[in-house]
Amino acid sequence: MTHLFSPFTLRDVTFKNRIAVSPMSQYRALNGDANLWHAVHLGRFAMGGAGLVYTEATAVEADGRRTHGDLGLWDDSQIKELRRIAEFIENEGSVPGIQLAHAGRKASERRPWHGETPVDAEDVAERKEEPWDAIAPSAIPYADGWPTPCEMSEDDIQRVIAAFGSAARRSHEAGFKIIEVYAAHGFLIHQFLSPIANQRTDQWGGSAEGRMRFAIKVAESIRENWPEKYPLVFRLSATDWLDGGLEAADTIEISKALKAVGVDMIDCSTGGIGGKDRPRRMVIEQGFQVPFAHQVKSEADIATMAVGFLWDAKTCEEHIATGKADMVALARELLDDPNWPLHAAAELGADENHNMWSVEAGWWLMKRDRLLTKLGLR
Repeated sequence: MTHLFSPFTLRDVTFKNRIAVSPMSQYRALNGDANLWHAVHLGRFAMGGAGLVYTEATAVEADGRRTHGDLGLWDDSQIKELRRIAEFIENEGSVPGIQLAHAGRKASERRPWHGETPVDAEDVAERKEEPWDAIAPSAIPYADGWPTPCEMSEDDIQRVIAAFGSAARRSHEAGFKIIEVYAAHGFLIHQFLSPIANQRTDQWGGSAEGRMRFAIKVAESIRENWPEKYPLVFRLSATDWLDGGLEAADTIEISKALKAVGVDMIDCSTGGIGGKDRPRRMVIEQGFQVPFAHQVKSEADIATMAVGFLWDAKTCEEHIATGKADMVALARELLDDPNWPLHAAAELGADENHNMWSVEAGWWLMKRDRLLTKLGLR
């Protein structure tokens, strides 16, 4: 058995392999409700052999959506469709996971293919989608041309913390077995963590301890509503790639603090705190964020997931085999090939004769291979 296809356990949940399907926003929800698009989109990854399948970013309150098309779990009525999806994923042998999110100052945004800019008159006219007011730790716009968000009051902060807890309770009722909190890429929790977006002088800002307080309270709220036997993950931007922003050393301290309140793994991404241009310090290449997962794993003594520009099975195997991360997460590579885990298993020698495939597909593929070999065609 290869390292990539060895089982991995967090709390009472065991993943059959180290491959996770990273959250991928589809922007196909209506009023936050999941539908058949989400069922098919996520179901194919479970059929494709991934050990963990995450939903896309799922808003904990309506105004916390990034776009009008975001999934949501702020109301009990949204549980039913997500339960069907979680059940299917689990029945296919994968662990169903959900990513809980609040967009903060990135809320009220157009879908990427409509411009990835604030909702405007065109959205109102063509899609009947109205803009709404965004909130943030400080009244600082996300980027040039973006509206100034409303600085969160103490009541706002307590409401959102409670909303994460309520969404965790609903996640359990929907049948999910792992929660990831979206605290990266410029979303609300990242905004509190980063000194670039958080310039408060009260208990929710200022020092590093103050800036991480919101994340810790969110984790505590979730843990109060989430079974002890199920794991909790935070996705962090390990660095902002900007002078004056978060650095890896900060993320290590944040990870230690989160671990102390019941967080089990850190999903290590980077960047996204503000602006439309890629920071000059960011050099993108295959696996460019893996060193951060390795550093957090080593220095914070917590399990990590590596993500970003991963597509080669042998490289992913090496990352797991050398202890750089405990799991790898893929996204766009799986959009291109939902069966990537099964193909990777064959490439690495972890599967023969399509034994890892569901019998409904594997039997026919095995039979085809035997025929092609017999005829000398392959």
